[in-house]
Amino acid sequence: MNYKKFGSKIIVRIDRGEEVVSSLKQVCVENNIKAGIISGIGAANKAEIGVYNPETKAYKKEGITGNSEITSLLGNISEMNGEIYLHLHITLVNEDFKTIGGHLNSAFVGGTLEAVIEVLSGEELNRERDEQIGLNLLAI
Repeated sequence: MNYKKFGSKIIVRIDRGEEVVSSLKQVCVENNIKAGIISGIGAANKAEIGVYNPETKAYKKEGITGNSEITSLLGNISEMNGEIYLHLHITLVNEDFKTIGGHLNSAFVGGTLEAVIEVLSGEELNRERDEQIGLNLLAI
């Protein structure tokens, strides 16, 4: 993984075989980013996504294997309990041009991934656990 700063934005290239979520989190830690927006495109060969069920307060998870295009990676950066917290969603297209997407738990890059982190400089964005909904919500 490599990255380069351009003002309030950081361009990130994640290389084949590297894990997306941990790589993006590493950039945030190294640059002390406590609030921001992430977007990206690329390719994956393995991922785990989820869809949240508010009735059961749990995610239904699904593993995705095989070559796919990441047509959209979107999310935000915040903090919870003093740690970087990434909330990411992804849309993948497989070799049959079928689309699937959801909350991103993990993804491994198949070719490359190109992402942009827009830093909300001088700001902190925190999360709090909401037991009624069962999610970690933005504290705003």
